[in-house]
Amino acid sequence: MATVLVVEDDDFVRSAMIQELKRRHHAVRSAGCALDALREISQQPPDAVILDLGLPDLDGAEALKMVRGISDVPVIIATARDDEAEIVRLLQAGADDYLVKPFSGDHLNARLEAVLRRSRAVAPPRVVRVGGLNLDMDRREAQLDDAPLALTRREFDLLAYLAARADRVVSKRELLAEVWRQSYGDDQTIDVHLSWLRRKLGESASAPRYLHTVRGVGVMLATPR
Repeated sequence: MATVLVVEDDDFVRSAMIQELKRRHHAVRSAGCALDALREISQQPPDAVILDLGLPDLDGAEALKMVRGISDVPVIIATARDDEAEIVRLLQAGADDYLVKPFSGDHLNARLEAVLRRSRAVAPPRVVRVGGLNLDMDRREAQLDDAPLALTRREFDLLAYLAARADRVVSKRELLAEVWRQSYGDDQTIDVHLSWLRRKLGESASAPRYLHTVRGVGVMLATPR
């Protein structure tokens, strides 16, 4: 059983999807607009999201971009649009799968189970250590000099990505693609998160210990000397 968030503004379609998913023993929550969905995802993350594109407050493609800014939750696009270029664009923007309306409950459940299997693929326990920094990738816990670090989801993802590539310069474009799941965006978003991380690591850009900016190239996490 999975917890699924159905984001659909059409009452009839939303009710039908909820009924089909519940019949297959999934726990279902729903939202009729993008902003309500984003609130749900940030406050009570589901196991998967089924996202309609024709939402009243935001186009689904823009909503997908905002979801990817806060979560890696699997997203299945449910759309009446069957344009191949649009579908490719959505998959490149971070969607895990898509369904063209109308579709059956069996088809919906099969796609849902497939993305859930991929997201739940079991990996061996991983702990990354760089100097006094310890990151438990599976528990998503971080410690600095044996003291817990309180990190947001995005801060942990950013720090974990850099720690797994310790002593290597990572470009901001790579961070945007791999951590934010965006093909383009503003470097300022990364700079702000790096600033927050530095503060929690007890350092600054002018006096770095772990996080080193390589001007014009990117960022490197290194063991303090």
